[in-house]
Amino acid sequence: MTFRLNYYQASPDAMQTMLNIEKFIRTQSTKPEGVSQQLLELVKIRVSQMNGCAYCLDMYTQDAMAADESSQRLFTLSAWRETPFFNRPERAALAWAEALTSVATAPVAASTYDEIRAHFSEEQITVLTLAINTINSWNRFAIGLGADVGSYTPGQFK
Repeated sequence: MTFRLNYYQASPDAMQTMLNIEKFIRTQSTKPEGVSQQLLELVKIRVSQMNGCAYCLDMYTQDAMAADESSQRLFTLSAWRETPFFNRPERAALAWAEALTSVATAPVAASTYDEIRAHFSEEQITVLTLAINTINSWNRFAIGLGADVGSYTPGQFK
């Protein structure tokens, strides 16, 4: 898909706001107590799979591979519940991402919250939730207004 509307040109300030949120999330991931960049990439890919965003799948998969994520985990991410490749905190984060992405059609189960709470601090949950909300927004920009799938190079927006 190509751009229907180039949102970077149409509203540079809006896009800079989105990029600033991404920068904040990335900064938080570098803290010793932060949510790891590796986990954030997995969450972004899983949400993009759910939303069917080809541009974001291409982007975040490239970023994950550039950061040495295993191809085995990337290949099986859409079926993470059926594999032994993800640890309990990662499973909790992926379930949280799926629940928040599906919130219009299903409530967030108390057990899903309890599981995320068991593995992450309140600050980490807040940052993770912000990351999930942000990738859902990016997916909607790319799907709704178009994006040049295949044009991304790792680190392009950092």
